[in-house]
Amino acid sequence: MDPVADALIRIKNGYLSGKQSISVRFSKLTLNLMKLLQKEGYVQGVEQKEREIIVTLKYESRKPALSEIKRVSKPSLRVYRGVSKLPTVLGGLGIAIISTPKGLMTNKDARKQKIGGEVLALVW
Repeated sequence: MDPVADALIRIKNGYLSGKQSISVRFSKLTLNLMKLLQKEGYVQGVEQKEREIIVTLKYESRKPALSEIKRVSKPSLRVYRGVSKLPTVLGGLGIAIISTPKGLMTNKDARKQKIGGEVLALVW
């Protein structure tokens, strides 16, 4: 079972069904991923409760703040990119989530710090 893919699909399904909040199983990676999505403005809030993470979804005039999430690197096929080959999403309108030696960051931050890593997901 892939906890990152599970968390991303729960967020996507929560937006499609119009929910206010969803719960995701706790892990340090998913917590950092949710905090990164909150920092980038794709979710309203992130709250940790014991062994789960409560994610409050964000809507702008009844439209979801997030339209699509695509998992890139999977447990069966890891996708690593150097700093020069990091993906751009919709010409800079979306973000790519990169797992680097310095933690999770967006493709823009990874380019600024000149760090490559594993491309976890594309979000727009």
